[in-house]
Amino acid sequence: MNNLLTDIAGVRVGHADDAALGSGVTAVIFDNPATASMDVRGGGPGIREGSLLDPVATVQQIHGIALAGGSAFGLEAGGGVQAWLAEQGQGYRIREAVIPIVPGAICFDLLNGGNKQWGRFAPYRDLGYAAATAAATTSFALGSVGAGLGATTSNLKGGLGSASAATQGGIKVAALAIVNAAGSVTVGDGPWFWAAPFEIDDEYGGRGLPPSFTPDMLAMRLKGAMNATPPENTTLAVVVTDAVLTKSQTKRLAMIAQTGFARAIYPVHAPLDGDVVFAAATCEKSIDPLVGLTELGMIAANVTARAIARGVYSATALPFAGALPSWKDRFG
Repeated sequence: MNNLLTDIAGVRVGHADDAALGSGVTAVIFDNPATASMDVRGGGPGIREGSLLDPVATVQQIHGIALAGGSAFGLEAGGGVQAWLAEQGQGYRIREAVIPIVPGAICFDLLNGGNKQWGRFAPYRDLGYAAATAAATTSFALGSVGAGLGATTSNLKGGLGSASAATQGGIKVAALAIVNAAGSVTVGDGPWFWAAPFEIDDEYGGRGLPPSFTPDMLAMRLKGAMNATPPENTTLAVVVTDAVLTKSQTKRLAMIAQTGFARAIYPVHAPLDGDVVFAAATCEKSIDPLVGLTELGMIAANVTARAIARGVYSATALPFAGALPSWKDRFG
């Protein structure tokens, strides 16, 4: 296992971004349709095809997921991913019609210093197509890439992270996260990650937790001048497993995986955030519907927390005036 979302067989990830724009898109592609649902906890989400993922909705499976910067403009990225899938003949079939099902979500990165004067039409549809075209089966970059290029947190550059693990019975689960949180992923002004207890093999620096917590460490740190102009922020996550799950069970997996947000971000699920977890199952290995799903959710929350920390740990600062430093700039 490579500690990536692509450790789940049949899952591919691709990025496309624009350095001058300071934004980008990440596409998750399924070689075969995957059962999927989602859970939303943030107060300001931006979502494509969200209602379709409700367990009571008719369509059970999806073909890809589009994650993008650009706030509401970025929702067009799903159209680019959909266009690429249509060219491959992948989609929901109704007689001769083939309709790729591509849910998506966006984060707000419009004020990070990049040039967002793109003219009449935003570039996210083309970036979505390019990200789908670039999707690879084994490895992909972390940090300031794809939808994580323009991401920030309250005190450090945000980014894209991923992590994977397996249950005792060998069921795999992996997460990919775009970390653009209103809060902080690190404790106070120090190098410690809130997700430190779940770290494996020093994957985000091995600093552990501080020896004790001071009131200042527990004080609220929020991005930007909140009292003047409340910005919009989001952490997005995709959790995928090779377990056989129903649509209702993938919804429960997404709900449990949201626990990972609380383990890695402080504060989290705020009115300023658009936090979303997509969960998908490739349905390769059977699982006990009660104890097995509980264990799977527990590990999904762990890998989600680890993916969030890895996203910040792997990020590099944007090359714009006043840009936030990366974790490695400050502590590496």
